Amino acid sequence: MERKRAMEELLLRIENKNTIKHSLAVEAIMRKLAILFNEYANLWGITGLVHDIDYERVQGDMTQHGIMGADILEALNFDNTIVYAVRAHNPLNNVSRRRKIDKALYCADPMSGLIIACALIVPSKKLEDIDEEFVLKKYHQKGFARGANREQIATCTEIGLTLEEFIKISLEALKEISDELEL
Repeated sequence: MERKRAMEELLLRIENKNTIKHSLAVEAIMRKLAILFNEYANLWGITGLVHDIDYERVQGDMTQHGIMGADILEALNFDNTIVYAVRAHNPLNNVSRRRKIDKALYCADPMSGLIIACALIVPSKKLEDIDEEFVLKKYHQKGFARGANREQIATCTEIGLTLEEFIKISLEALKEISDELEL
């Protein structure tokens, strides 16, 4: 699967600019993790890119999120590894996260949201103006970025990373694409 085609398929189904930026952010984190773990960066990146391909189609019915996405990707002949990871990333689906890629997507998804929320509250609204310590502090503030599920982020230990290591890697990944994220 080529990234270009994956992006085209995503853009056919997602119109919301923020959802597209979120997809790019998760892609960046997944690529960085793949490199760290000596995995297939393209496969992992594409998984992050298309993980929310069904987000607008489920129309708020989160019980269908991931299931519909996996069905779409399967119909488009995406790699079965990607299809499974997309199905498993929504905890409501009760699909076990068996492989490292499944576990990585599960914790990368909310981590991207936490970091972006951190960037949006600094005066410059720039990723370059936040560091790991700032993100960690905001992680521990329960009222901040409530949509960024802390329990889900904490499962980074299942891929062998401490929370601090995961924040550092994720923040680096997002800073590398800050222009695309307009942050």
